[in-house]
Amino acid sequence: MRCIIIDDEPLALGIIKSYCEDIGTLNVIGAFMNPLEAISVCNKTQVDLIFSDIEMPQISGIDFIKSLNQKPLFIFTTAYSQYALEGFEINAVDYLVKPIPFPRFIQAVNRAKEIYELKKEQVKFFRSAVSDTIVTTGGDKFIFVKSEYGTVKIKLKDIKYIQGLKDYLKIHIANEKPLLTLMTFKEIQEKLPEHQFMRVHRSYLINVSVIDSIQRSKIVVDTTRIPIGDSYKTEFLRRIGM
Repeated sequence: MRCIIIDDEPLALGIIKSYCEDIGTLNVIGAFMNPLEAISVCNKTQVDLIFSDIEMPQISGIDFIKSLNQKPLFIFTTAYSQYALEGFEINAVDYLVKPIPFPRFIQAVNRAKEIYELKKEQVKFFRSAVSDTIVTTGGDKFIFVKSEYGTVKIKLKDIKYIQGLKDYLKIHIANEKPLLTLMTFKEIQEKLPEHQFMRVHRSYLINVSVIDSIQRSKIVVDTTRIPIGDSYKTEFLRRIGM
């Protein structure tokens, strides 16, 4: 697992780093005394696990974790036990009180590994979401998408637009409830015909055939107004002949 360490005490930072190296299965990609410096790493690089102190001058470890859009697994390392409840309320994997015995550190890391492996299996399961080819039957083309309700057949003509929600996509379907699936835009775009479906915003993919009108920088589908992103606008207007 790729991990980072945050602690404003050099000695504590060094001990946790040496613990990680001794375990051998953790790849320390960053060690920071200032939590604000770690934010850019979390935003630009895949981080699987964070070890973070809590009481730090710039920002507390709890507030740092809360500030992240995409939260990796995290373990708090602190000299103060009174924060334990708050730490677990935001789903900390574990809460280690300094000085941290090495066996206790190993126990916390093993717990993190179990959760990490479980999440990987869930991602593999859900990302088998769409079949490799579009299927045609009775003149209708459709795909199969795996969601929390099982594998669902969706006719392409019934897909109105697809909305990105962090790790999930929300597929809005005519006359049905939206469907959630664990996929990326890249993955679903590879399954959909390019002439019919177009990315118009970093958070929206639309079925061009269902557009009712265009008002300024918004696409109107039924009563929904979908924004057109600046980086997609030129290609979108070209595609619709404007």
